Amino acid sequence: MKTKAIRYYSTNRGLDGVPGIRPFQGTVSFREALLQGQAPDEGLYMPETIPSLPADSVPALKGRPYAEAALLVARAFLEAEVGDGDLRRIVEDSYNYPVPLEKVEEGLFILRLDRGPTASFKDFAARMMARLMSFLRDPDQRLNVLVATSGDTGSAVGEAFKGVAGIGVTILYPRGEVSGRQKKQLDTIGGNIRAISVDGKFDDCQNLVKQAFADPCLTRFNLTSANSINFGRILPQIVYYVYAYAQLAEKGGDIVFSVPSGNFGDALGCEYARRMGLPVRRLIMPTNENDEFPRFLETGIYRKVSPSRASLSNAMNVGHPSNLARFFELYGGTVDRTGVVHKVPDLEAMRGRIFSVSVSDRETRETIRRVHERYGVILEPHGAVGWKGLEVYRERFDGARLCVCLETAHPAKFPDEITDLLGIVPDLPDSMKDLDGRTGEAPVLAADYGTFKRYLMDHLLA
Repeated sequence: MKTKAIRYYSTNRGLDGVPGIRPFQGTVSFREALLQGQAPDEGLYMPETIPSLPADSVPALKGRPYAEAALLVARAFLEAEVGDGDLRRIVEDSYNYPVPLEKVEEGLFILRLDRGPTASFKDFAARMMARLMSFLRDPDQRLNVLVATSGDTGSAVGEAFKGVAGIGVTILYPRGEVSGRQKKQLDTIGGNIRAISVDGKFDDCQNLVKQAFADPCLTRFNLTSANSINFGRILPQIVYYVYAYAQLAEKGGDIVFSVPSGNFGDALGCEYARRMGLPVRRLIMPTNENDEFPRFLETGIYRKVSPSRASLSNAMNVGHPSNLARFFELYGGTVDRTGVVHKVPDLEAMRGRIFSVSVSDRETRETIRRVHERYGVILEPHGAVGWKGLEVYRERFDGARLCVCLETAHPAKFPDEITDLLGIVPDLPDSMKDLDGRTGEAPVLAADYGTFKRYLMDHLLA
C-alpha cells in the first residue's frame, strides 16, 4: 500500500484575530514547504504527523555509513514524494565525508560535525537541502535563496549551492560579528553566490529575510530560504542523533545529547528524533549570553534579547530563535516571529524533556582550557558551550550513562581564540587550506528593509 504523503501546516494557523497576522489555514506538501521556505503568514511549516522509525531499523545501522542513517530518516518523511533510488542518490552525494564519534571517557562522547566542506555542522543540512531543492524545483523556474547567517550557515549554504543551475543565493551576515575566517569564507564563494555585510545584528539579518519573503513586490523572484526556518533544513538535522545512538547505545538504553543552541534548528532535530522513537533521556540546550530560553524555562516568562549580545560563540548570537515557534507548537504553545507569546506551552512537559543554561564567555574560555588540559581535546567556542551545559546538567541530575556532546565547528575557524587560550595554532582542515589566500569583499548595507529591497530588485534574476 502506497504511503500517504505528510502535509505541512503553519505555526501561526491558530492566531485568528491577531493584528497584522492573517493565519494560513491550509496545508502544503514537503516540496511546497521546501521551495517556499516560510508559510505565507510568516509562520514556520510543521509536519502534521511525525513518522515513527520502523522497529529494529536503528540498531541495524550500527557500523553502517552515515548516509544509511540519512536514508532511513529521509524515507520516513519523503517516501511518498521522492522515489527511493533518487533519495539514495541524494543522501549518498550529500554525505561523502567522515562523521567521527570521539570517545572522551566511559559514557561520554563528542560527535564531530566539522569534517564537511566548510568545517561546520551546517554542511550536513545545507548539502542535502541543496540537492533536494535541485531535484524538486521546476526546471523552468529560477529560485532565489535568501540566507541570514551568524557565522557558519551562510558559507555552508553557499558551498552547497555553488554552481547549481537555476538557483541563486544571497547571504546576509552581521558586520563585525563573524570571525575573520568565517568572513573570508562568506565573501569569496562567488559565482551564483553573493554575500552582504549588514550593519547590524544577526536578528536584523533574519528580519530582513523574513520581510522579503512576505513582500508581494518580490514574488516574481521565487524567493526561498535555506535558514532553519525552512523545514528542509530541519529534516537532515534529525539524522545526527539517529546515527550516534545507533553506533553507541546498548539495546534498550537511553541517551543524553548536549546541543549548543542559537537558532534552535539543531536542537529541534533532536526533539523530532525523540518523537520518532529515539530514547532521548534529556535534550540539553545550552546558550551563550543570549539567555532568553533558559530564563523562559526557569520563569515561564519569555522576553527576547534585543539587540542580541555579541559573544565568543558568535554563531549563537541570537536574541529570538526562529525555531522557538516550532518548539512552542510541539508543546502546545504559540509565539510569533516578533517574540510575542500568544499561548504559553506546557512548561512542565518542556522542563521534563529539556534542560537549558546560559554559558558566559568567561565559562566558555575556562571550559576550552580545562578540557584541553584534562583530555587533550580542542573545543572551539560553540562546542565549549555545549560541553559546559552538559557539565551543569550532570552536576544537577544523575542517571545518564551515555552522553553525547555536539562539536559544531572546526577549531581552525577560531584561530585567534584558540591560540590565545591554549598557545597552539589549530591545523586547517583540507577544505580550508587555501582560505587565507582568497580575495573578495562583500558590500555593506544598512539594516534597513527599504535599502535591502532595492538591492534585491537591482541584483536578483527572475
